[in-house]
Amino acid sequence: MRSQSAGPLTTGPMSIGEFARLSGLSIKALRLYDVSGLLPAAEVDPITGYRRYAAAQLKRARRIGVLRRIGMPLPVIGEMLVLSDAEAVGRLDRWWAGEEAATAARRSGHLWLRTSLAHGDEPERDYPVRAVQRPQRKVATIRTEVDQQGLVPAIGAAQWSIRAHLDRHGARHTPEHWVIYHGLVTPDTEAAIEVCVPYSGSAEPGRDIALRIEPAQSLACATVLRDDCFYPRITAAYQAVHRHLTAAGLVAAGLPRETYLDHWDRLAGDAPFAHVAQPVEE
Repeated sequence: MRSQSAGPLTTGPMSIGEFARLSGLSIKALRLYDVSGLLPAAEVDPITGYRRYAAAQLKRARRIGVLRRIGMPLPVIGEMLVLSDAEAVGRLDRWWAGEEAATAARRSGHLWLRTSLAHGDEPERDYPVRAVQRPQRKVATIRTEVDQQGLVPAIGAAQWSIRAHLDRHGARHTPEHWVIYHGLVTPDTEAAIEVCVPYSGSAEPGRDIALRIEPAQSLACATVLRDDCFYPRITAAYQAVHRHLTAAGLVAAGLPRETYLDHWDRLAGDAPFAHVAQPVEE
């Protein structure tokens, strides 16, 4: 998306008001995008502070406007604007897949609640719990803080940022990734999560990407289907794991996590999608 040629009707420097009219962006938005670096003014009068824009900036401005209208956050727009058009297509598709997954989770939550209100609570689902041994692995991670509403988009954004970083270093990775919960994420409170992508080969840390060794560990896991992977239904899997630990006399040895087996848009609704897992002492 580096190209800024737009075929505008005017070729000379434009005032912020004229540029706002031609680009479809408000003057307030243009000032914000100038300060943030997304769309710096071509000229700023050193005495008056008046901004002037070039006609060649219209294409970039219109793209920013479209991306904002579909709900893309400013940091992601910033990432896209430094990419070539071909690279930006992939970044756009990855972000949109995350948005669709979040929308699907909200839709499932609505259906669950509506059914519960109209017909009574559904029978509690049975989530068998099994022991899984995980080998030591290298992981690239991003840690961030989110609430329940922002959880799915945050997971998607983090894992794709990690994957792009690993690709740049020539490291190999599979669709599997997991999220470690450092606190309780609720609709009303934020907590820290750590998104992890295992990889092989070599890589370097990034600005917000850390590299570490995930030790070998024993996990108690409950498998959740894709269409059941939404709040509050997924809490039944956590309850099943907790009951299993209590009944078996197992001791938790780490933070709870959700391991995702593949990308959301690649699986059918009745396919295994995630493991709700608790590390335990051996």
